[in-house]
Amino acid sequence: QVQLVESEGGLVQPGGSLRLSCAASRTINGVNAMGWYRQAPGNERELVATIATGGYTNYANSVKGRFTVSRDDAKNTVYLQMNNLKPEDAAVYFCDLRALGRPGPNYWGQGTQVTVSS
Repeated sequence: QVQLVESEGGLVQPGGSLRLSCAASRTINGVNAMGWYRQAPGNERELVATIATGGYTNYANSVKGRFTVSRDDAKNTVYLQMNNLKPEDAAVYFCDLRALGRPGPNYWGQGTQVTVSS
């Protein structure tokens, strides 16, 4: 089993910035992806950004140019730098770790609340 521990979110004004982190208790064998999903009330959980073992990134169109995902494999940690936050970004953000390109494990963090409001 893998435990994913997310940093606390917070309250940010529109246009502000926030960085999230997620540390995994261990990695998984083979290529994998670490990243972030979010869910707002009444909405389905949606992909925000992911980064694969080799560094390939994938972003939702709504966050391209504003968010940056990165990972530190020595620490089994993934980060999400969020800039120019908008009210539409408010949601619970979930960290994810999964095997890539094959059947394999999929682990989720506990979720952290990000609020964007004046």
